Amino acid sequence: MAFDDLRDFIAALEKAGELKRITAEVDAALEIAEITDRVSKHKGAENRALLFERVKDSAFPVLTNAFGSMKRICLALDVADLDEIGGRIRELLDPVNFFPGPGAGIMDKIQMLPKLAELSGFFPKTVKKAPCQEVVLTGEQVDLAAIPILKCWPADGGRFITLPMVCTVDPVTRITNVGMYRMQVYDHQTTGMHWHKHKDGARHYQHYEAAGKRMEAAVAIGGDPSIIYSSTAPLPPAIGEYVFAGFLRKKPLEIVQCKTVDVRVPAEAEFVLEGFIDPAERRVEGPFGDHTGYYSEADEYPVFHITAVTHRKNAIYPATLVGRPPQEDAYLGKATERIFLPLLQTVAPDILDMDMPVEGVFHNNVIVKIRKRYPGHGKKVIHTIWGTGMLMLSKFVIVCDEDVDIHDYSEVTWKVMNHVDPQRDVVITDGPLDILDHSCPQIGFGGKMGIDATRKGPGEGFTRPWPDEVKMDPVVRKRVEDRWKEYGF
Repeated sequence: MAFDDLRDFIAALEKAGELKRITAEVDAALEIAEITDRVSKHKGAENRALLFERVKDSAFPVLTNAFGSMKRICLALDVADLDEIGGRIRELLDPVNFFPGPGAGIMDKIQMLPKLAELSGFFPKTVKKAPCQEVVLTGEQVDLAAIPILKCWPADGGRFITLPMVCTVDPVTRITNVGMYRMQVYDHQTTGMHWHKHKDGARHYQHYEAAGKRMEAAVAIGGDPSIIYSSTAPLPPAIGEYVFAGFLRKKPLEIVQCKTVDVRVPAEAEFVLEGFIDPAERRVEGPFGDHTGYYSEADEYPVFHITAVTHRKNAIYPATLVGRPPQEDAYLGKATERIFLPLLQTVAPDILDMDMPVEGVFHNNVIVKIRKRYPGHGKKVIHTIWGTGMLMLSKFVIVCDEDVDIHDYSEVTWKVMNHVDPQRDVVITDGPLDILDHSCPQIGFGGKMGIDATRKGPGEGFTRPWPDEVKMDPVVRKRVEDRWKEYGF
């Protein structure tokens, strides 16, 4: 069953033994981050969500590491396995099943009605009264110092809001986009807005920048896990995050009109920051200890001016820590890998599966497997990856045959190191890279490598017979398995 809000999710975490309450007083500057870093990297039972109930100089508790394991991300999205959501998407996208052809009978069309009804149930519901507006602060009442915003790493440029849902409205379609862009606190009423140029929020901003007009925005913090996850998802602009959250939770997300700006936000949020961005103003933002495990460089970004803060009476402040993997964002990234595989397969049906290693922080490495059908198929798929949505940022792409378990990195390494001829099978090019990639010669642009680790044949210049893998006789293997305990194991 879908969660109504963040505290509903917290109750479920506690019931599942996945929550640790910390009653000792802690400091939002570095101390919470140090505790969270240790816990998030623990592979045993200590890796739990953390609720810090007493934060120095703040009336609000802090929640971290809420999505920091496969068990918790599945709990958050109400599935036993993340591929369940991908299966729902695949069913919706299947033109054979979803759109009856011209020869379909009346019964075929009637059978589609439940699917159409499900689609209509995804759209958000606007309410007039919302928990996120139980307390309304405007003007000089606005004081970000009252919120326990974390300073995560020693050399960070300041305190950063790390789990914000930045809500902006497309000036053309009027669709609300919700993106997650870190926000450095400058003073009690202004923050940075760290959106990269290929993000939807930045695209909206560029429209206002060209027109020389202020851009209204709102930042929701906390809420139903479905909308928190959706704000991180690489959705196409035509599909709003509110609709996708409704799809994930299988019921509409409730939204409410802000008090001082024309933006609608999740009604069940814990905090909402309302305000505007002036395209004529920029300030230095950063450095920031990022999910690559390195500090990202300081640079100039737009400034967000806060006109109002609204929140629940007993609000909980959720935050995430990013740094050298694995961290909480690793599991959010794995959710995206599994959920969006069917969307990738609509443009690349020859891709059977995909893996984005945590160590590659989800923009540096993509491993796929294909059912190879013709010479050069592997290289074709490499270029398809580089030409598809945000996968364009992939620095390394590895293509394997269909019999390879691409989630077993030892097996992938074995295939690459034995199958690949560097001169024949490696593609080197240049193109767009993630802004956070510190290895490229200029920001956001540099070299990329594709590795075709599939078996080669005569059509690719390989005229020798491809060797068979060494495997035990299956009859003997079965006999040994049946008698395994007799050998003393």
